[in-house]
Amino acid sequence: MKMRTPHIVPLAKQSLEILVVLSGLSGHSDWLFPGDRNPAKPMSNNTILKGLERMGYKGKMTGHGFRGVASTILHEQEYAHEHIELQLAHSPRNAVSASYNHALHLKSRTKMMQDWADFLEQTQRGAKVLAFREVVA
Repeated sequence: MKMRTPHIVPLAKQSLEILVVLSGLSGHSDWLFPGDRNPAKPMSNNTILKGLERMGYKGKMTGHGFRGVASTILHEQEYAHEHIELQLAHSPRNAVSASYNHALHLKSRTKMMQDWADFLEQTQRGAKVLAFREVVA
């Protein structure tokens, strides 16, 4: 983490399955995504961006953009804003509140992340995804 603070991340069953596969693919390295040139270090943060570029998404999507997509869809599905922000490791803007409230909402976040993984899995398998209508103000 950038701020060197612990960040607890509830993982969906699909995520746990992927982690097992990645561990085998990485040669049981300390890193799930070891560096190409130096496997003792993690892959570069530009690797995802370059991969997206090679797939034709240059200027359309970034690795960080997936966080925005998740946040938007989870908010549309009416999950609590505070739980989404905690999941994204965003600190509360109110310093006074942050100094008193250390709740992690793990039960709700665990359900949210399982629901998110199920949504992604259904989408991958061809579930009908409704297009957003363009709204002109």
